[in-house]
Amino acid sequence: MRQPVLPSGRPSASWAPMQPGHLPAVVALAARLHPGCPERADVLDERRRLCPAGCRVLLGENGQVGGYMLSHPWRMSHPPLLDTHLGHLPHRPDCWYLHDIAIDPALRGQGHAHAALRHLNAQARLQGVKWLALMAAEGARALWAHLGFAPIPDVPAAITTSYGADACPMRRALDIFQNNTGAEAF
Repeated sequence: MRQPVLPSGRPSASWAPMQPGHLPAVVALAARLHPGCPERADVLDERRRLCPAGCRVLLGENGQVGGYMLSHPWRMSHPPLLDTHLGHLPHRPDCWYLHDIAIDPALRGQGHAHAALRHLNAQARLQGVKWLALMAAEGARALWAHLGFAPIPDVPAAITTSYGADACPMRRALDIFQNNTGAEAF
């Protein structure tokens, strides 16, 4: 995955597979950046164990975790409740679900979110699904709409409200990630 480069020529940070040892830093970052959506460490670790390919950390030059993403195949019409174990992944998913993404403010604006979306897009294609889905929470709906996501109709309110009063399930078709040559548009 191509990463932003500092003037020194070194990458400022890069996405890497999430390992069990990253979990304390992921939990701390989640608590700091998503205080309205707390989740237990064992719930986050279950996501990593069920779908290692969808769970990554953004490692800074010093090896410290400066961001993370947790994602997995799922069913768009029934997103997982916040802070709930999945148990297993669905046999027939229809989307690649971005459960959570967080990037430390010091690392924002360097292309890391777009690199994460490219990774999610690639994982979705490998899974054979045509959609990315997520739950926009804590005032993030406008950001996700700017990135091409639109509300998903008919998701049960009990699921949506588990993420907070302003939560909105959203989706984005994979084909809009590519230009007419089939190359990534980012």
